[in-house]
Amino acid sequence: MTAPDWIAVDWGTSNLRVWAMTSDGAVLAERASDRGMGTLAPDQFEAAFLDLAEDFLRAGRMTVVVCGMAGARGGWCEAGYVAVPAMPGRGATTRVTAQDPRLDVTILPGLSQADPPDVMRGEETQIAGVLSRFPDFDGVICLPGTHTKWVRVAGGSVREFRTFMTGELYALLSRHSILRLGMDDDWNAVAFAGGVTDGLADPGGLSGALFGLRARGLLQSPRAGETRARLSGLLVGLELAGARSFWDRAGVVVVGDERTRELYGSLTELAADVRFVDAREMTLAGLTSAHADLTGGTE
Repeated sequence: MTAPDWIAVDWGTSNLRVWAMTSDGAVLAERASDRGMGTLAPDQFEAAFLDLAEDFLRAGRMTVVVCGMAGARGGWCEAGYVAVPAMPGRGATTRVTAQDPRLDVTILPGLSQADPPDVMRGEETQIAGVLSRFPDFDGVICLPGTHTKWVRVAGGSVREFRTFMTGELYALLSRHSILRLGMDDDWNAVAFAGGVTDGLADPGGLSGALFGLRARGLLQSPRAGETRARLSGLLVGLELAGARSFWDRAGVVVVGDERTRELYGSLTELAADVRFVDAREMTLAGLTSAHADLTGGTE
């Protein structure tokens, strides 16, 4: 492999992804591991990175640009937040004091909001990637995940955002509540769509609708995948109800994968204009933009 010019890193809570990059943002190689921030003590990050990517290093110092939870409290090195309104990917970065002299590591800052209180770390890099691809976009960016972000952008700047714990609520309810007794590994698209409709129409009735899943399992014979899918749909519908002020009459860019397109497909019938873009591509575009800012180069 040709020696990379720099290394891009996305360090999440559960996973670590690294890319060997050329100066113009092309990917030479890609690697991933399950050594996310949640599995590591602060003094273990450098070794975890080297275990995965040491052969990417060349003679001399290698620039490494990191986004995500490596900058969280308890991560590799705590990076700050930039208060909105702010341009994503810009602001004070944090340099890591690495033991290996070949490493020149920079961690990107997250974004914060005072009212209502909110924070993000990692998603701001994907937002920067979206804005590098669509520099004239003024509208809303949705970043689904364990903690889904709804973000209003204008003039290349994040104006406000809101986090919804949709993915975490699904994990808790499906694994640790009484609803776990009705879960299986199948999926029922009709039940999911009905759940989205009902959750959006009656968010105040969510608690009752959730217990209704348990009652239905006892009194009826749900189809395979029905309980699981309807639970997911109710929670996505609840999120869409809470985020109505973001997507109503606005253009929306949804960042994710094919599964995200399935879960948030109903937005195409609700918002003025909806585009789906790939999360990996937006992460790389944001990291490449940050690298160009740090080194004075071009994207």
